[in-house]
Amino acid sequence: MQLAARAQSLPGDPGQWERGSPLWRRVPRRDAAGRPYNDFMMFAPRLNRRPPHEQESVALLVRGVLAGYQDRVVFADLNLKINVLWISLENRPGLMAELVAALRVKVPEFHLVAHNPLAGT
Repeated sequence: MQLAARAQSLPGDPGQWERGSPLWRRVPRRDAAGRPYNDFMMFAPRLNRRPPHEQESVALLVRGVLAGYQDRVVFADLNLKINVLWISLENRPGLMAELVAALRVKVPEFHLVAHNPLAGT
Protein backbone atom coordinates (compact mmCIF):
# COMPACT_ATOMS: atom_id res chain seq x y z
CA MET A 1 0.00 0.00 0.00
CA GLN A 2 1.28 3.46 -0.85
CA LEU A 3 0.43 6.23 1.61
CA ALA A 4 1.04 9.90 1.05
CA ALA A 5 0.26 13.01 3.06
CA ARG A 6 1.10 16.59 2.31
CA ALA A 7 2.46 18.25 5.39
CA GLN A 8 5.83 19.43 6.62
CA SER A 9 6.11 16.95 9.48
CA LEU A 10 4.06 13.84 9.86
CA PRO A 11 4.94 10.81 11.95
CA GLY A 12 6.22 7.62 10.44
CA ASP A 13 8.30 6.79 7.41
CA PRO A 14 8.95 10.00 5.47
CA GLY A 15 9.19 7.92 2.30
CA GLN A 16 5.52 7.08 2.62
CA TRP A 17 4.08 10.45 3.71
CA GLU A 18 5.46 13.04 1.33
CA ARG A 19 4.70 15.87 -1.03
CA GLY A 20 4.01 14.49 -4.46
CA SER A 21 2.95 15.13 -7.97
CA PRO A 22 -0.74 15.55 -8.85
CA LEU A 23 -3.03 12.66 -7.95
CA TRP A 24 -3.90 11.92 -11.55
CA ARG A 25 -0.22 11.01 -12.06
CA ARG A 26 0.20 8.97 -8.87
CA VAL A 27 -3.05 7.11 -8.33
CA PRO A 28 -3.02 3.56 -9.70
CA ARG A 29 -6.00 2.95 -11.97
CA ARG A 30 -6.02 -0.81 -12.50
CA ASP A 31 -4.66 -3.93 -10.86
CA ALA A 32 -2.28 -6.40 -12.55
CA ALA A 33 -5.24 -8.21 -14.12
CA GLY A 34 -6.61 -4.98 -15.61
CA ARG A 35 -9.53 -4.58 -13.20
CA PRO A 36 -10.22 -0.95 -12.21
CA TYR A 37 -9.74 0.19 -8.64
CA ASN A 38 -12.48 1.92 -6.67
CA ASP A 39 -11.69 5.49 -5.55
CA PHE A 40 -13.33 7.75 -3.02
CA MET A 41 -12.67 11.05 -1.32
CA MET A 42 -13.42 12.24 2.21
CA PHE A 43 -13.42 15.82 3.48
CA ALA A 44 -12.44 16.97 6.99
CA PRO A 45 -13.59 20.59 7.40
CA ARG A 46 -10.99 22.92 8.94
CA LEU A 47 -8.50 20.12 9.62
CA ASN A 48 -5.72 22.34 8.29
CA ARG A 49 -6.59 25.00 10.90
CA ARG A 50 -6.00 22.65 13.81
CA PRO A 51 -2.70 22.68 15.70
CA PRO A 52 0.05 20.51 14.18
CA HIS A 53 -0.12 17.93 16.97
CA GLU A 54 -3.86 17.42 16.28
CA GLN A 55 -3.18 17.05 12.55
CA GLU A 56 -0.55 14.44 13.37
CA SER A 57 -3.03 12.61 15.61
CA VAL A 58 -5.58 12.49 12.78
CA ALA A 59 -2.90 11.24 10.37
CA LEU A 60 -1.98 8.48 12.84
CA LEU A 61 -5.63 7.48 13.24
CA VAL A 62 -6.06 7.31 9.46
CA ARG A 63 -2.87 5.30 9.11
CA GLY A 64 -4.07 2.91 11.82
CA VAL A 65 -7.38 2.29 10.05
CA LEU A 66 -5.69 1.85 6.68
CA ALA A 67 -3.22 -0.62 8.17
CA GLY A 68 -6.15 -2.94 8.83
CA TYR A 69 -6.94 -2.84 5.11
CA GLN A 70 -3.40 -2.84 3.77
CA ASP A 71 -4.03 -5.86 1.56
CA ARG A 72 -6.96 -4.07 -0.14
CA VAL A 73 -6.04 -0.37 -0.09
CA VAL A 74 -3.57 0.41 -2.86
CA PHE A 75 -3.18 4.18 -2.40
CA ALA A 76 -4.08 6.89 0.11
CA ASP A 77 -3.33 10.61 0.08
CA LEU A 78 -4.06 12.94 2.98
CA ASN A 79 -3.90 16.49 1.63
CA LEU A 80 -3.88 18.80 4.64
CA LYS A 81 -3.81 21.90 2.45
CA ILE A 82 -7.35 21.21 1.21
CA ASN A 83 -8.52 18.88 4.02
CA VAL A 84 -9.08 15.89 1.73
CA LEU A 85 -8.35 12.19 2.09
CA TRP A 86 -8.26 10.24 -1.19
CA ILE A 87 -8.28 6.43 -1.15
CA SER A 88 -8.00 3.88 -3.95
CA LEU A 89 -8.82 0.28 -3.15
CA GLU A 90 -9.73 -3.03 -4.68
CA ASN A 91 -13.16 -3.06 -6.25
CA ARG A 92 -14.98 -5.47 -3.90
CA PRO A 93 -18.68 -5.23 -2.95
CA GLY A 94 -19.13 -3.49 0.39
CA LEU A 95 -15.44 -2.73 0.92
CA MET A 96 -15.73 1.02 0.42
CA ALA A 97 -18.68 1.31 2.81
CA GLU A 98 -16.81 -0.74 5.41
CA LEU A 99 -13.68 1.39 5.13
CA VAL A 100 -15.63 4.66 5.23
CA ALA A 101 -17.42 3.48 8.38
CA ALA A 102 -14.12 2.45 10.00
CA LEU A 103 -12.57 5.84 9.23
CA ARG A 104 -15.61 7.71 10.57
CA VAL A 105 -15.47 5.74 13.84
CA LYS A 106 -11.90 6.95 14.41
CA VAL A 107 -12.20 10.40 12.79
CA PRO A 108 -15.89 11.42 12.86
CA GLU A 109 -15.26 14.76 11.16
CA PHE A 110 -14.44 12.98 7.88
CA HIS A 111 -17.34 13.11 5.42
CA LEU A 112 -17.66 11.08 2.24
CA VAL A 113 -17.60 13.49 -0.68
CA ALA A 114 -17.33 11.45 -3.82
CA HIS A 115 -16.44 8.11 -5.24
CA ASN A 116 -16.26 6.79 -8.77
CA PRO A 117 -16.63 3.01 -8.89
CA LEU A 118 -16.26 3.05 -12.67
CA ALA A 119 -13.14 5.22 -12.84
CA GLY A 120 -10.75 4.10 -15.47
CA THR A 121 -13.18 1.78 -17.21
